[in-house]
Amino acid sequence: MGAIENAAEVLRLFGPGRLEMSVTDVSQLLRMPKSSASRLLKTMLQEGLLSRSENPPRYKVGNLLFEISRLYKLNSSLIDAVDEAVREISRETGHTGYVSILDGADVLVIRMHQGSHALRVFTPLGQRAPAFATALGRSLLARLSDDVVRSLHDEGVIPPSPRAPQSVDQLLTALDQPRRFGWAEAADEAIPGVGSISVSVADPEIGETVGFCISYPASHLSDEERSRMITLLTTAAQRIASRFGDPFLSQRAHRVLGGGSTAA
Repeated sequence: MGAIENAAEVLRLFGPGRLEMSVTDVSQLLRMPKSSASRLLKTMLQEGLLSRSENPPRYKVGNLLFEISRLYKLNSSLIDAVDEAVREISRETGHTGYVSILDGADVLVIRMHQGSHALRVFTPLGQRAPAFATALGRSLLARLSDDVVRSLHDEGVIPPSPRAPQSVDQLLTALDQPRRFGWAEAADEAIPGVGSISVSVADPEIGETVGFCISYPASHLSDEERSRMITLLTTAAQRIASRFGDPFLSQRAHRVLGGGSTAA
C-alpha cells in the first residue's frame, strides 16, 4: 500500500501550473530522499503512469491515465448522470421529473421520477410529444440550427393548443429563450394545465444529447418556486455539461435566471 500511496501523491502534484517534474522536484515537494524519488518515478514510468521528456530529464503524466479516464467516462454515461440529477431535483421539489431525447421532430420520454405532491403530472415512459410544443423538445431543438429545425418541420406544425407555437417561424422565436438563457419553459401547450421547465446537456464525444425537465400543475407554481426550479435545473445542467465537455451552456451561465417565459 505504501507504493500505491506514494504513486498517488506524485500524481496529485501535477496540475495546470505543473505539467512536468524532475526527480529533484518530487524529492523536495514530497520531502522524500532523492534516491527514493528516482526509483518511484522510474517504476511509474515502466507501468505507464508517467512518461518522460529529455534535456533535461523530466516526468509528465503517462498515457495509461488518459486511457483510464476515457474508460471512466464511458462507464459514466450521460443518461445516467442526468437521471441521477432529475431524481434529486424531483425529490427536492416534489414535482415529477423527466429525461427525454429528440427523435426526429418528436421528444421521447426515456426516464421518469414521480413527484410527491398531491397534484402530480404523469406521462408514461415511451410517450411521444411534438418537440416544438414542449419545454423539453425546445431545449433540445435549440441546439440545432434554424435550417435543421425547419427541415424537421418541412410540412409545418400542427399546434396542440393556442399557447403552443402556431408556425415554424413562431417556433424559431421560442427557441431564442433556451439559446440565450439555457432553459426552456412551457405552460398549457401540449397538455392542458401542465407547466414544465427544461434544460439539455450533451456529450460531444459520442454525439449524444439529452433533455431533462420538471413538470408541475401550471396553476400551482409560485414565482419563488419557479425561480428555485430554474436554479436547480440549470445548476445541474452546468455541472453535467462541465463533466462531459459540453460547450453549449458555458456562455449562458451568468444569465440563466434572466428573461421571461416565451411559452405563451
